Amino acid sequence: MIDKKQTSENRRILQIAIPSIISNITVPLLGLIDVTIVGHLGSPAYIGAIAVGGMLFNIIYWIFGFLRMGTSGMTSQAYGQHDLNEITRLLLRSVGVGLFIAVCLLVLQYPILKLAFTFIQTTPEVEQLATTYFYICIWGAPAILGLYGFAGWFIGMQNSRFPMYIAITQNIVNIAASLCLVYLLDMKVAGVATGTLIAQYAGFIMAILLYLHY
Repeated sequence: MIDKKQTSENRRILQIAIPSIISNITVPLLGLIDVTIVGHLGSPAYIGAIAVGGMLFNIIYWIFGFLRMGTSGMTSQAYGQHDLNEITRLLLRSVGVGLFIAVCLLVLQYPILKLAFTFIQTTPEVEQLATTYFYICIWGAPAILGLYGFAGWFIGMQNSRFPMYIAITQNIVNIAASLCLVYLLDMKVAGVATGTLIAQYAGFIMAILLYLHY
């Protein structure tokens, strides 16, 4: 009896852990894909711009990682108590807070960028390209921070498969959109940034659809 119970518990843990591992593996791919694409454009300034822009967003979004981790913990508690009303309120609060923070970032985007370049020393060309990348990708803040709430909520509901599906979808959309914009429309760094932006909102829309289905 004990062995069967332990086997069942191990299976449940693996069902949550394996999709989470896959999701975490795919996270760095968004930036890696961008660097790979611009690496074929013939100028190291493009790679520098993507590296600087990606670093800025990693710092910004890392600060608000509590949206995902906090939501996951509180949702799992409500789930264990079978409190459906609290479960729904937690999702609405988390996504709402994320969207509010995103609006603040959009309003403060200019001073944030100026402050960043007081600490980051780059060539004028890299700074100009990184600025272009930043001003496009910053509009993805509502999607990213909203996804933090959804991802934490899904995991708290013992469902780590949905965040994995979202992460895989984002990477596929990012590859397709960036390649089309860069090589077909010759948008270069702006094309990579726009492709990333499209992928972010594709993931956010998919999260909403999965929630409605769930």
